[in-house]
This record gives sequence, C-alpha cells and structure tokens, in this order.
Amino acid sequence: MMDRLREGVNSIAVKIILGLIILSFVFAGVGSYIVGGSNNVAAKVGNVEISRGEFEQAYQNERNRMQAQLGDYFSNLLADPSYVASFRQSVLDRMINDALLEQHAKTLGLRVSDAQVRELLLSMPQFQVDGKFSSDVYQSALRRAGYSPESFAEYLRRDLVRNQLLTAVQASDFALPGEVSAQSKLIMQTREVKTIDLALADFAEKVQLTDEEIADYYKQNPDRYTRPEQAKVAYIELSAEALKNSITISDEQAKQYYQEHLDKYSSEEQRKVSHILIQGDDQAKAQAILDELNAGADFATLAEEKSEDIGSAEEGGSLGWIERGVMDPAFEEAAFALQTPGEVTGLVKSDFGYHIIKLDELKDSVAKPYAEVADTIKQELRDQKAVDEFYELQSELERVAFEYPDSLDDAAEAVNAKIVTTDFISQADAPELLKTPAVMQAILSPEVREDGLNSEVIEVAPEHVVVVRVEDMRDETVLPLEEVREQVVAQLSRVKGEQNAIALATKVVDELKAGNTAILAENGLAFGDVQTIDRSSPLAQVVFAMPKPVEGSVGYAQSKSFNGDIVVVELDAVSDVFNTQYNDQIASQMTQMNAQQDLQGLISILRKTTDIEYFAVTQ
Repeated sequence: MMDRLREGVNSIAVKIILGLIILSFVFAGVGSYIVGGSNNVAAKVGNVEISRGEFEQAYQNERNRMQAQLGDYFSNLLADPSYVASFRQSVLDRMINDALLEQHAKTLGLRVSDAQVRELLLSMPQFQVDGKFSSDVYQSALRRAGYSPESFAEYLRRDLVRNQLLTAVQASDFALPGEVSAQSKLIMQTREVKTIDLALADFAEKVQLTDEEIADYYKQNPDRYTRPEQAKVAYIELSAEALKNSITISDEQAKQYYQEHLDKYSSEEQRKVSHILIQGDDQAKAQAILDELNAGADFATLAEEKSEDIGSAEEGGSLGWIERGVMDPAFEEAAFALQTPGEVTGLVKSDFGYHIIKLDELKDSVAKPYAEVADTIKQELRDQKAVDEFYELQSELERVAFEYPDSLDDAAEAVNAKIVTTDFISQADAPELLKTPAVMQAILSPEVREDGLNSEVIEVAPEHVVVVRVEDMRDETVLPLEEVREQVVAQLSRVKGEQNAIALATKVVDELKAGNTAILAENGLAFGDVQTIDRSSPLAQVVFAMPKPVEGSVGYAQSKSFNGDIVVVELDAVSDVFNTQYNDQIASQMTQMNAQQDLQGLISILRKTTDIEYFAVTQ
C-alpha cells in the first residue's frame, strides 16, 4: 500500500495538481495584500476616501447625540439589527454628501484663509470662559474629542468651505409676496361648525346580540381568540451586580490596596508649557525664530506673531497644563525633559511640523489622602471581587448544568441560586430577562423545548447569565368560546355599534341636506354651540374638503373624532380673514423649504456625476 502511495506522489499528474494547488494559495495570499487596503475604507467619493476610522467616529458621535436626546427609546431601537444597519448607512450617506459638497466647492474655487479659521476658533463659545477664549478649555475639549489642534483647524476649514457653498445655494432662494399671501390664507383659514357627537360606547351598550351572532363572529375571527404557543420556563440567574450585596470590604483590605497602588491615587505630574509651531518641513523658518529667542526676543510675542498654531498663538503660545499621554510623542518627550521654568527646547520635529517649547510651570505628583479615596477603593474592591466570584460561579454553573441536564436543582445548589419558574408564557408576554434574543432562541431550540434539557449558560449582559429549561408546553390553540365569550361580546358590540352610528349619521346628513330638520328631534339629537376650527382639528380633513356654503345656507357631512366616535358636522361659514403678522415666519419657512429642495437637487446631481463606492460598514 505504502509503495503505491509513494509511486502516486511521484507521478507527473499528481505533481501538476499539487503545483496548481500551491499556486492558488500563493495568489490568494498575495491577493489579500493587494485588495486588503479596502478594509480601512468606508467609502470612496471620486478620488477621496472616507476612512473607516472617520466613519466609526462619526457614527459614535451621532449615536451619542441620539442617545442623549431619546434615551431608552433609542436604546430599544438599537436592539433591532435592521435599524442599526439603516442608521449606520444614513451616517455614511451624510458623510458622502459632505464630501461631494467639499469637492464641488473646490471646483468652484472656494477657499478659506487661516485668518478666517482663527477668527471662528476664537469666537466659538465652547472654548470661552467669561466671554474670552480659554486655551486650557480649548486643549481639554480637543483631547476629549480626539483632535489635535492641527486636525481640528483642518476640520473647521473644511466645514467653512462647505458652508460657503451651502450659503450660496440657500441664500439665493426667496418667496414672492403673492406666494406668501396665498400660503398664509390657506394655513390660517378657519371654519365655523356645529357638531353632534355619536359616542360609540353608547351605541355599543344598546346592541342586542343573539347567541347565533356571537358564535358566527367567533368563528369568523379565530385569530383574535387564538392563544399562542406557550411554555412554562424555569431558570437560574447569576450576575456580578447581585453578588456585590453579599461582599464586605474591611478598612484593612482597603488600606493595603491603597498602599500597593499609591500611584493610582496620585495626581499626574503636570507641566504648563507654551510652544511656537511652524507647520510642515520648513526647518529654516523655525531655526530663524529659535535664533531670535536665543538673541533675547520675548517668547510670547514671537508666538503671537509667528506661531502657526491658531489656537495657542492668541495666548502667547500657551497650551496650558498637560500630562503624559496626551500630546505627540516627540513633543511630549521634549516637554517633559525640561526641568526649570523658563527653559526652552531646541527645534522639536513632530508629525505637525517644528516646535519650540518653553516650560512655564511645574506641578509634581501628589497622592490623595486615604480618607478621601476610601469609599472609592472599597467599591472598586467590591466590584472586582464580585466579578471574580461571578466567573468562578459561572464556570461551576456551566459544568453542573451540563453534567445534570434533566434538572436545575443541582446547578442551583452549586451556585447558591434560586430557581424561578414562570407561569405559561409566550414570546410576547415573557419577562424582560427571557425576551433577550439569545434566551428566547434557547427556549425554542429542540434540545430545550422538546427534549427537556437544560440550556447552555447564556449571557444576557456583561457579567450576567442565565440557564433555562422548559418545564411544560402548550400548543397554539383557538380558545373555547366559553372562555372568551365576554371578549367576543364586547368586540362585536362595538362593531355593530359603530355600524349603527354610521347608519344614523348617514341618514341624518342625507335628511338635513334634503331640508328635513325634523330628523334631529325624531332621534333626540341637537347640534352644539358654534366652534371655530383650523387645520389642526381632527375634523379638518373632512370639514376643509366641504364646499363653501352659499349665503344663507349651511353644509353637512360626517366625520370621526380622535377616539373613533362618529361626528355629524354642520358647516356654517368659511373665514378668509387672516392675520399678516405671521407672513414673515411663513415666508422664512417657504424659503427654507425651497433652499432644502435646491440643496437636495444639487446633491442628487453630484451623486449621479461622481463615482461613489461603498464598502461593508453597515453591520
């Protein structure tokens, strides 16, 4: 056998096949390097690439903004993968639109000077304290947002260029006085009406139903009375948060941790520094400034006159207090090498250009007193101990639940947990804990639902797991009429009540149109007082569609109120009198709508005339 295998391996045919296989691996490997670059690109707009990092940052910023506005409602939306994909796509589309506008602005020759960027930066209220630009606030805000002064200035420059184009497009729109007047008359026009409300509850209460009608309605609407498939579920819940309540940290433990991690509770060494920046590779220009300093020139004066860092130049080059880990590595190394206030570096090359750095003040590292951080330390130790204990118990829970799959008793005893058993529940009315997709998927799996085994340990949140088992099942079934008779009667009474109300309203309207006003007394009805309604009324759709009554006459129609009641309407008059005080507001709204349409039209044209390539970033 082995001889035959050796002979086969040495045959020409096998060598050719092996060679082709090897080549396929080689080319596949090379290909991954050739095309792998697109992994870092979210989209390509013409010749401009939107990096995946830029997209993820924009997505996170927009997500945080929406979360702050909508709270839990937005969190629930994010639980839907299709919504997340759509939301991410909308963020990317907006970035693409911005890129298209920037490119179009450049083709039109629109530019923004350094002075304009500087003026905007200094006037931004986010960076001001008591009405004046604060370098400390500016630097701190940029660090939190992940910007360097140079990258933020470039962001402002691009935004200003884009806004120049937007202003040019939107400022060219206007609304004619005739358009405004006509729109104002339509918006502010009112109707004077009287109404009769036919309450459905009253009509439903008067309905008399036979057993045959009830049975027929029940048979015709089985979906309304179908109980979904249900399960009686038992589960064990384990969470680090719950374990914290049983953990106590002594002062001795906290003090020992404080001494062992003293650096953690000490302030960082800080340095207040100023700098002069010359962007790019113009070393000669930077050296000339350094020569002036060495000759006795004032650092703050030179920074204000010659530094190309827009934000700090106004403050004599001051960057405020800095700590390690926030500045460019080369800049940081040079700044923290300075030991004496007033000391100045030579030329320091960073990714942004050449710096000359001056040390203004020093702050040494200072440890906080134990009493000040004792509660924090105890909470940290409690949290950590709970997490450690949680993972130990989770491992034990996984082992026991697997080894004894026919019951939760052993698993509950192993982790000192309580078994919770629900009544019969469906997916719709399950407890929130069990509605988690992964948990519901486990409950519906054949192993758990049909075989009666314990599920695997399922994570429902960080450091929070459950194990579930199905104790009993009930199939989907149409409930007997005896059980749902009250519900059937209520629904059928409302249906028939609405039919009767509509029939009466139709009869009344027809008779009134024919001039028979006695129909009202015959049915014990009377119109209410005159009321003036505008287009925000629930009756507006019907009332504003009615023809204007001629002099001395009225019009009739039927409508519905917000709660579903049937309403008979008498239209007495149409008011064309309107107040011109809102004309300016209406004109502004019309202009904005026109401008928005123009902008969308421009973006649509740019999208059609520019090559746009999307990459898979919506997941």
